[in-house]
Amino acid sequence: MPSTQNLGGALQFYSSDPTDKFGGKVSQLFGSNSSFRTFARVDSGSLNATGTKLFVSMARTDNDKWKGYGSQFEQQVNAKLVQPLGSLGKITTMFNWSQFQQFNYLGLSMNMFRKLGRNLDYLYPDYSTAYNAALGNYPAAYQVLGNSADLQNATYLDGAQSQQNYLMAVIADLHLTSRLDEKTILYAHLSNSDIEATENFPSPNGAPLAQQNGPNNLRRIGFVESLDYRIAGNTIQTGVWYENSGYFYPADFFQEPLLGEGPPRNPLGPFKDPFARELTDQFNTNIFQYYLQDTYAIRRDLRVSAGFKSFIQTTHGGAKSNDSAFTGEDELPSGTLTASSAFLPHFSVNYKPDSHNEIYVDIAENMRAYSYSPWFVANGGAWAVQNQQQFVSNKSTIKPERVWDYVLGYRFTTKHFDLTADVYHADYYNRLLNTTAGLIVQPISTVVNAGRESIYGADVSATVRPFDGLEIFNSVSYNDSEYQRGIMYESAYVELKGKKQVAYPSWIYKTNVSYAYRQFRATFNATYTDRRPLSYANDVFVPAYWLAGVSASYDFGRIGVLQNLRADLGVTNLFGGKYIGGMGFSGYPVSGDYPTLFAGAPRQFFGTLSAKF
Repeated sequence: MPSTQNLGGALQFYSSDPTDKFGGKVSQLFGSNSSFRTFARVDSGSLNATGTKLFVSMARTDNDKWKGYGSQFEQQVNAKLVQPLGSLGKITTMFNWSQFQQFNYLGLSMNMFRKLGRNLDYLYPDYSTAYNAALGNYPAAYQVLGNSADLQNATYLDGAQSQQNYLMAVIADLHLTSRLDEKTILYAHLSNSDIEATENFPSPNGAPLAQQNGPNNLRRIGFVESLDYRIAGNTIQTGVWYENSGYFYPADFFQEPLLGEGPPRNPLGPFKDPFARELTDQFNTNIFQYYLQDTYAIRRDLRVSAGFKSFIQTTHGGAKSNDSAFTGEDELPSGTLTASSAFLPHFSVNYKPDSHNEIYVDIAENMRAYSYSPWFVANGGAWAVQNQQQFVSNKSTIKPERVWDYVLGYRFTTKHFDLTADVYHADYYNRLLNTTAGLIVQPISTVVNAGRESIYGADVSATVRPFDGLEIFNSVSYNDSEYQRGIMYESAYVELKGKKQVAYPSWIYKTNVSYAYRQFRATFNATYTDRRPLSYANDVFVPAYWLAGVSASYDFGRIGVLQNLRADLGVTNLFGGKYIGGMGFSGYPVSGDYPTLFAGAPRQFFGTLSAKF
């Protein structure tokens, strides 16, 4: 995989090629919170004797937040052109554009969630309450939180973001000989975004609030070159990946009005006339990766794969400017870090004695390169530490994370029954922990090396099809992830040996029952997620929860020019449970509570009409 951040498996996504005949698809979704999504795709069909074909699709999504003020709007355009080259293969070009504008949800602590409920959100457009809270005059209803950090985190005015992306690629899939295949991918990605939050920081006019905006600019260009060669039962694969990326992030402050002198600034901009620049972060990264693997079919029922990858990644950057009056630091993190490994091996065995049974073994070593983000982004990698002194100190104590993975699995497949079971173990080395404290908008972060982490786990899933149309799926996953030593934090030793990994549940159970009869299909699904540690010391946990949903669809077939006219209806969070879904967006504390959680949405209803032509 062209990645230096992935230490485990991978999900690959593929876009369909244009069809050989002219046609298309349209769909319209509607649902709770004024949700609407319109999708349309047109396929050109073969345009000439060589088979040139393309498609263009468009999607427009708009919905109100399920709590608080604001909407979330997104639009996309995707285009793909395929030029067949006969027996030689094909060349594909792709263009993708997306844009979104959204009001964000407020991050919660467990204290905020328990005492004020899941509907707690940013105060916008209630400027008066946020203004007075910034002066230390909190609403009476919020006093139940009991501590100043949660009171401040719970009364921020707003948070919003917008982003625009362009992703382009040229792909050559070529059959050079009967034994040799070649694939080349040339790609470029451009991203521009604005991330906004109003902080309790004084404006020049005396208002206790100021709007902060960071206009991110990201550019990635690269290529992937791979060769597959087949000879004497061997499939030899080799290839290289190179990428250069640039990232630029200036953080500016904008004045908010005095109370009674007009409304607050729009969280989505326009962002003009800043009164100060807090900092500027800039990074440049070069990545080179090589891999070689041979898959040998010893017999028709037995295959063995062995190979390795090598990579080097160098990132140079950090703070290019710093206003210490805002950051509180004389010098922000800046410098160069390199992660490299010449030999990361991978070995696997696949034994399939018959059409029903399969046994597999997989062993691999991998390494993760250093990640980066703006200085004040919690959980943001090696540069998201308090100051330059700490960054320089960390360079002698942190190393790239490494992991050895071991997997043993079994599959059994028949017409009426499928079974999959596996056990796995992973040993992490140089486990890097981003610790976070303080306020959401100005967290105090550091990176520490926690040494080893040991993971043991197992997964079992079974699918039963007692008769045509009915399918019942159940799965259980168990994971035991524990740190193996303590860390130094704020000049004190914190014992983490035996503590569970933050954000990981020990148990997950899933069930899915679907029934189809002719053009009708109905599905019920439910998931149990065990409690998850919020802090590295495991003294605060996010509670376990159940989440269920139902859906049904009916295909009306052909009606006029429309084919496969279909109606879908669905209900999410069927029983209206109150739960924490996402966690860790603002890092994790060493101990105690922290506002880094997102509450899950209540029961919602959605329906879609779709058809092909």
